[in-house]
This record gives sequence, C-alpha cells and structure tokens, in this order.
Amino acid sequence: MLPHPTLATHYSTPEAKPEFVNQLFDKGAKHYDGVVDWGFLRSGASYRRRTLRQHGLRPGDHLLDVACGTGLVAVEAAKILGTAENITCLDPSAGMLDIARSKLAANFVQARAEKIPLADNSFDFLTMGYALRHVTSLEETFLEYRRVLKPGGKLLILEVTKPAGRVGGFLFRLYFGRIYPFLTRLFTRSDDARNMMRYYWETMDACVPPALVLQALTAAGLTAVQRKVIGGLFSEYTAIKA
Repeated sequence: MLPHPTLATHYSTPEAKPEFVNQLFDKGAKHYDGVVDWGFLRSGASYRRRTLRQHGLRPGDHLLDVACGTGLVAVEAAKILGTAENITCLDPSAGMLDIARSKLAANFVQARAEKIPLADNSFDFLTMGYALRHVTSLEETFLEYRRVLKPGGKLLILEVTKPAGRVGGFLFRLYFGRIYPFLTRLFTRSDDARNMMRYYWETMDACVPPALVLQALTAAGLTAVQRKVIGGLFSEYTAIKA
C-alpha cells in the first residue's frame, strides 16, 4: 500500500519517488530545523520529549529512529535516555544525516525504512517522526519495523493528519498549503526550502486515511495497534511486537 498516490508533478512512478525525496531533503536540509521550529510555534521539542516519555521510552532502551532527518526526535530521546549511545538514527538523505551528526553522538545509518540493514530483534523502541508519507510501501516498512524490534518492543509513529471536518480541513489547507510555504520562502530566501514545505503539504493532503495505516500495522503482525489524536491534527500511532 502506498502512503499516498503517485504525485506525477514530481515523479512519474513509485520507483522514482525515493530519488526525488532524497534530493528534495538534501537541498532543503540546512533550512529544515528553523522552518519546523517557527512553523510549529516552537512547540516541537517539548512535544516530542513529552510524547516519547508518555509512550514508555526509558533509560537503558535501545532506540531506532527511522527517517531521523536532522535528529529532532533523537535529540529529545537522548535527554530521556541520558545518552545517545543507545540510539541509531536511520535516514536515506545524506544532507539530513550530516546535520543530525552535528547534534549528537548516536549511531548513523544511511538507508530506507523499507530496507533496514540492521539485525532482527535489536531494538526496544522504534520511532518515526513525520515521515511516514515518504516511504514507498506501508506493508514493507511495517514488516521491517516488526523484524528489528525485540519481542515486546514498541513502535511510535508521529504524523500530521489532515482534519476530516470542513472548517478544520480549510484552515489546514490554508496554513500548510499556502501560508507556510510562502513564509518559508520569505524568511529563508530559499526556493529549495519552499519546495520542501510545498511537498509536505501535498503529501499530507493526499495521504491515506488513518484507518488504512492502522490496518497495515495490524497486517504486519504488530499488536496493540492504536491511534491517539492530539488537537485534531497530530496522530500518534503505536504498536507492540508480540
């Protein structure tokens, strides 16, 4: 299952998507942290740390942060764990990984979520922050997550989900589709940063509904599959490897 239909204005086939996405984030990486910081009213760090703690991340856990980007989730996880030694950050974008490496002394792997080059039963906790829309197959991705988690290990996926209501959907489209990309270009003076945020909106708008994400998690053999909604906008998908 694709997380969203092929966006023909950017790439012609699902197989061409990874290269396009990598180039997009390589070019926009140096602007990413600043854009995300003000775009979410500087609330992102505290939300990530609080959510990780609420969902059970504890000192001593071995964490895999998939699609780690510039390390925003991993940095907050390290504050809970008390060290970055037990964190492995995985991302296909070299540009994003370069910035993440400057922030914490974790283990870094350049790879895709659909093909994780790590051993079975290796991690107590697996996170993915706002990147589920960028994979090429939900089934392949979730099977890999199940494989690398230890028995009893937990999965936490954070996503921004378009509200179902008419008014909420309009405001969501107005902010993420128009205001956010415009302000990104204004503040950064970078077409690459603006294009990155435009693509964010397009994938959020086209993303499959949460029910299908939950269905794919269950089909991958994960248990205790749930979705918690925060503010009608943020989705926290959780599951356990039995």
